[in-house]
Amino acid sequence: MASLDTAGTVETSKTKTPKMWFWTSPGKMFLAMAVIASGWLIQRWYQQWAGWEFGMDSTHPDFQFYWMNLFYFNLAFTAALGIGIWSYLWLTRDRDMVNLAPREEVKRIFNFVGILTCYVFAVYWAGSFFAEQDAAWHQVAIRDTSFTPSHIVLFYGAFPLYIVLGITSYVYAMTRLPIYSRRISIPLTMAVAGPFMLMPNLGFNEWGHAFWAFEEIFTAPIHYGFVIFGWTALALGGVLMEVVNRFVNYLFPTIYGKDFAKELTDKKSPMSL
Repeated sequence: MASLDTAGTVETSKTKTPKMWFWTSPGKMFLAMAVIASGWLIQRWYQQWAGWEFGMDSTHPDFQFYWMNLFYFNLAFTAALGIGIWSYLWLTRDRDMVNLAPREEVKRIFNFVGILTCYVFAVYWAGSFFAEQDAAWHQVAIRDTSFTPSHIVLFYGAFPLYIVLGITSYVYAMTRLPIYSRRISIPLTMAVAGPFMLMPNLGFNEWGHAFWAFEEIFTAPIHYGFVIFGWTALALGGVLMEVVNRFVNYLFPTIYGKDFAKELTDKKSPMSL
């Protein structure tokens, strides 16, 4: 005889099975996204407050105080964040993934997807919000250096942050998930390495603008690299297919056995389609 207790589990005479055992709380993911959004909104407010008054002349002492200190802070913060997260993931890696329980692997995949979601969210702030702002800035202000109020937030803050999160997703997958620990995933590699390559492309872009390419033509060939490497984020679709394939062909059949097909069609099951 089965009964439903107040904790949301299906209780039988033999065992208790959580109805949503495979689900991990998205609270940490939403918290991380809220922190990311809050940080960039604060810096956007800072741009509005200090950009025009203290950000037009890079040789002025006020520029050094208000903007170069923000530049150093952004680089130092993202470097410390990356080193801290990657060290933790490596030192606490699973050294016995051969015996990883399928249910634990499902939970780790949900964590992996949560990290990827935060990565994509950070890419949005860099590749859309602040990138379009930078284009607008160049149309109304003439730069006298590569360090501008727009660039300090975009290129030296938003870019490094999403790179940290992208590498974090890669390290997590390699140290926690069997399907990525045994081989190199081309879709995941492209999804992380492609946007990462926007950073070295930035160096080429700044060199070009300093010597021979004007800002007036935003579709100039010197900007093509941003588009090409940005498109590699579409490889996340391949990562999704890898995860779905792992679920359908191994995890759920292993967990549910012969009842797998029934679970997909039973409307009372949390696995139902």
